[in-house]
Amino acid sequence: MNSPLTISRRTAVHQFAGLMATGWVLAEPTRVRAATARPISKIELAIATICTDGFGNQQHGPAFQVIPKLGFTNVEFNVWHANMLTPQYMQSIQDRCQATGLKAISLQGTEFSPEGRTGILKEVAHKVLLMNYAKHLGCKVVKFTGAARDTCGGLPAVIQICRELVSVAEQLNVFLVLENHANNVIETIEDYDQIFSAIDSPYVGMCFDMGHFEGMGIDLHQVIKRFAPKILHVDLKDCKARGQGHQTVPFGQGVTDFNGVLNHLVETGYQGYLVVEQAWREPKGDWQNDLQAAYQRFQKWESK
Repeated sequence: MNSPLTISRRTAVHQFAGLMATGWVLAEPTRVRAATARPISKIELAIATICTDGFGNQQHGPAFQVIPKLGFTNVEFNVWHANMLTPQYMQSIQDRCQATGLKAISLQGTEFSPEGRTGILKEVAHKVLLMNYAKHLGCKVVKFTGAARDTCGGLPAVIQICRELVSVAEQLNVFLVLENHANNVIETIEDYDQIFSAIDSPYVGMCFDMGHFEGMGIDLHQVIKRFAPKILHVDLKDCKARGQGHQTVPFGQGVTDFNGVLNHLVETGYQGYLVVEQAWREPKGDWQNDLQAAYQRFQKWESK
């Protein structure tokens, strides 16, 4: 999902200095590059903190309070605010995970949105920073969307940034997944064709967001047929109506055929996380029971 922060060059310098001072930097990277590389070698269910925290800067308080009660263990942390991009805050995530029995499996940062003379530099610095944090948290995935369609250099800028990140991802053994988003520079099958034609690495892949593809009228089965080997991460969302723009609704109240799509995905040999992602600005309705029901709904696709 898009969010308001673009890290400044000064912030990036300060954060890297903090990494060096506290030990939150990779000292001895190990290059791992294999055509069959995956974040995990099975299917596991996870939940994104946006489900409990919305877009607000709640420093994951609701997430750590609610998620342990829902049945989930694996958590994708949305880190969209400047005060979260520090070694101290990442250490707090690690400490709170240990205290609550949760496991950080992914970090989602702000979108690719390079602007101005140093835009590419700042984007690379921000993404490398999160990749290092992910490594130290034990995450294997960092996730990003793009900026609005026809802004910030468009798809060529995203490709340029990803090219700079490939060697880092391979050295850290951390996967860079690009999430489709309605009305976004990363939106269509053709967009992903361009990305994967330009970048040949098993460490750069797709985050398959069902709700956003549905909202844009893009057939989910066609996406799977075209990109199954490149789907490294899955966002589970239900969409109110197909082809009418993305609008999240509680699971079971929209048009998404989860049984058909997930069975198709499993048949292709998918290995990775299925991330429950109710993308509200803030949680709505009986959201805690909705999320608990989602855990029960999707648990059957986990590897036994």
